[in-house]
Amino acid sequence: EVQSWTTATKQSLCLVWQKVKAQLMLSMSFLVAVFWYCRRLYIFLAQLLKRWSNYLQRKFIRNLSVLTEVDLLGYSAREWKGETKQAKHMREAYEELFWSYRIKYLRRVRRDNYCVLRAVLFQIFSQGIPFPSWMKERDILKLPEKLLYSQGCNWIQQYSFGPERYMGPNVFGKLRKCMETLKTNWTEISATKDHEERGNMCNRLFSDESKEHKLYEAIKFIMLYEVVEAYEQIKNREEPIHNLFRLLLARDSSSDPLSFMMNHLNSIGDSICLDQVELFLLGYLLEVKIRVYRLHRFNTEEFQVNYPDEYRREWNEISLLTEDDRYYHIPLF
Repeated sequence: EVQSWTTATKQSLCLVWQKVKAQLMLSMSFLVAVFWYCRRLYIFLAQLLKRWSNYLQRKFIRNLSVLTEVDLLGYSAREWKGETKQAKHMREAYEELFWSYRIKYLRRVRRDNYCVLRAVLFQIFSQGIPFPSWMKERDILKLPEKLLYSQGCNWIQQYSFGPERYMGPNVFGKLRKCMETLKTNWTEISATKDHEERGNMCNRLFSDESKEHKLYEAIKFIMLYEVVEAYEQIKNREEPIHNLFRLLLARDSSSDPLSFMMNHLNSIGDSICLDQVELFLLGYLLEVKIRVYRLHRFNTEEFQVNYPDEYRREWNEISLLTEDDRYYHIPLF
């Protein structure tokens, strides 16, 4: 009886195990299939996300006019290959910046005729530099109106907006929008204390070409307005003015504000960049010391130049790097 009971128990357990085994095998097969499917789905979604991210990144970088930082010496090696005299000279200049001036990286700036204005304004915004003291005392939105009506400069209708080449009766309205864009964005960005957030705001602003151009045209107009003010002071023999205005107005091509606008400002952004004298004026008006490393002047006294050369101690400092005095990049220490 004991033997038969044991045999019956074993048979029962075998039957139960056969049924459980079948269920376990079915369950394991199902789990393997689910795992395989989920893995394939994960790979597919990861690839899709990566492609979408790369697309957005390429699109954003293509539109961004100030690119992300790159290694200084790596950039030099790529841009100045070969053993020509000029290539060796440029590589030596970059190495001098790296070892003596502690400049490790640079941010490339889009090469167009707004290049220097873009490089200067981007640094002012990204560093959170506030309005110049004279701008805090005046409402810059009223400058176009003051120039047109109070000072009777009807010739302002010949103002041209860089590559747009616009001239006509609506100049006043367009200038007003440019000044509003400058004031709004400068105020908002300079009030942002978080460095990362401020950098994101700058990236968004400098990937919007329409807004960018308004910023640059506003700066150009401010330069014109200050030249008009200085010219009137010289004519009326009023209080002494800065020597750079005398130097600027001493040129045959800019002996008065109208010729300065027609022969210089109207072409900036279209066919020419700022020249050396106008770079002095830009630094003076924005109250920043613009330090420029001129690589083509390496091993000369003009390798490092400040614009303006006379500046106040409390002014903020920004740096530019140029290979030809036409296109500029932003060095990073």
